[in-house]
Amino acid sequence: MRLSYPRRPRRNRLRPPLALLAATALAAGALTACSGGDGPERSVDAFLAGWRSGDLQAVGLVDPTGAKVPAADVARELKELSGELAATPPALTRRGEAKVTKDVATAVVKVDWALPGGTRWAYERPVRLTRGGDEWRVIWEPQVVQEQLTRGDRLGLRRDTATRAAVLDAAGQPIVAPRPVVRVGLQPGEVTDLPGLTRKLDAAFRAIRPAITPPVDLSDLRKRLADADPGAFVEVVTLREEAYRQIKPRIYELPGTKFRSDKLDLAPTREFARAVLGSVDPAQADDLAQHPDRYEAGDLVGHGGLQGHHDERLRGAPGLTVITERPGPDGTLVPTGTEVFRSEPKSGQPVRTTLDVATQNAADTALRGEKRRAALVAVRISDGAVLAAANGPGAAGENLAFTAQVPPGSTFKMVSALGLLDRGAVTPDATVDCPKTFTVDGRPFKNSDNFVLGPVPFRTDFAKSCNTAFAALAPKLGPDGLAVTGRSLGLEGQWDVGLDAFTGKVSANGGATEQAAAAIGQGTTLVSPLAMASATAAVARGRFEQPKLVLDPAPAQPAAPGPQLKPESVEGVRAMMREVVTAGSGSALRDVPGAPVHGKTGTAEYDDNPAHTHAWFVGWQGDVAFAVFVEKGGASTATAVPAAERFLRALSR
Repeated sequence: MRLSYPRRPRRNRLRPPLALLAATALAAGALTACSGGDGPERSVDAFLAGWRSGDLQAVGLVDPTGAKVPAADVARELKELSGELAATPPALTRRGEAKVTKDVATAVVKVDWALPGGTRWAYERPVRLTRGGDEWRVIWEPQVVQEQLTRGDRLGLRRDTATRAAVLDAAGQPIVAPRPVVRVGLQPGEVTDLPGLTRKLDAAFRAIRPAITPPVDLSDLRKRLADADPGAFVEVVTLREEAYRQIKPRIYELPGTKFRSDKLDLAPTREFARAVLGSVDPAQADDLAQHPDRYEAGDLVGHGGLQGHHDERLRGAPGLTVITERPGPDGTLVPTGTEVFRSEPKSGQPVRTTLDVATQNAADTALRGEKRRAALVAVRISDGAVLAAANGPGAAGENLAFTAQVPPGSTFKMVSALGLLDRGAVTPDATVDCPKTFTVDGRPFKNSDNFVLGPVPFRTDFAKSCNTAFAALAPKLGPDGLAVTGRSLGLEGQWDVGLDAFTGKVSANGGATEQAAAAIGQGTTLVSPLAMASATAAVARGRFEQPKLVLDPAPAQPAAPGPQLKPESVEGVRAMMREVVTAGSGSALRDVPGAPVHGKTGTAEYDDNPAHTHAWFVGWQGDVAFAVFVEKGGASTATAVPAAERFLRALSR
């Protein structure tokens, strides 16, 4: 809260000796001192150095009456007058030479305080000196520090928190906005059966979908009720209105339950792009320890995601007011009502994103029932805008969608096929054998469930995801052909999307076994869901365009668009990705409403046990390209493809 104080009247004190000296000097005329070694400047400079260091032993000091003052007393009073600013003494600069009138001199000094948050408070003060013999002595008085200070005053600092700005969606609307909630509580005097009531509340809260994570803790309910007045409202949990409606019939009539409607600043849903958005919480111990000049206890601080990455922009700059205080009768500092400096708070600036509410809700819906860690990224093909980035299960905090570094499995056959077509090594209709096993330098490569297709068109190998066919074709890509093709789709690039993102690492220059493994998305190749969604969008578009999440502030160094892909090659890959859905491993998506779906399934081994696999699906429908990843999801047709179907069906509603 901003405090306003009436300005204290300045006190004019009669200083007989100096007044007499000044009058005499003025009668004789003013002279400007030379900057010789015996001039007052040397004493002023020594005083300024001692002010900052706390050691004034090298300075002669007198009070306004001309009486000597011990240097230690002045050093102590300087520190006391500085009050809350004492820990950061001001920068002090003499402005030019002193003006001398007989035995009295005046130097102008710039006092420059560095206040928290980078705020500067600068002003000029006169420092008066008097000559005694060959020595210039500084006339000490509190007004040297600041003109409104008197003996016993202290400088105090007050902060006025700035308004935090919002993260905006693609439509320019705040993602976090006031939304209705219901506070569920108990009135102790009306609770008749606490054990039974606790069991019923616990069962009701656990029935809410999506599930509340972590579950509502009711373990201390007995103590809280016992400590409260019989008529008090003891809050148990605050629920979004839609969650409350799910269980209202189960809890509304329970004896002792009470309900209060309210509004809180919330995202559209509890899991809405949670890992991408981050959170805003009261300053934690780590925040205060790492940035004591930036945060104070009670400040709101962004943690993780966009809120953390753009915290400085979003939170703005607090206002600062420097006031004077005095010790009260009990020694506690009390404001005097004098305000000596004010810096108004500067509201934060919003961060505008490309997130689309409907697409994000569909992505969150797709992962809602998945118990394993999973991610789904959706990118608009026409311009590369990231429409959704979901992480599960529930309101997960890790942005797996952007930062996972995992093998892509057979989804990478999209890249391998494009490279093979580019080099004329194969055509979609060329016959390529799909045996049960293909051995490279003693290592056998097998198909999922050991299926065999025999000699079939390459497009069928692709649609059915035949590992042995791709392993056999791998040498035709050459030692770095896969990496070259991957880079043409933006993989391994330097992207600036507004958050940390892993753009992939494609195998290159490996031996024959590594080349065969890389051709089916294994080996040393690693990607993120964002990287694969972007590569898929590049195939659909015919050219790489860096995905973008944050529009304002605009990316400082976005990656340049990639080259146009060879039309005949990319058309072939598109046709084969359509066949995956119409007659291949992604056929579960064949009847999804809307435009035709193109895609590629993927099952990726992540250790030496072939049974341990991640599940993938990448594809597009209309103007939306997407990648689905399920960690340790097993067969893609059992986990990733159903998640893709849930996403597309939710998006079509």
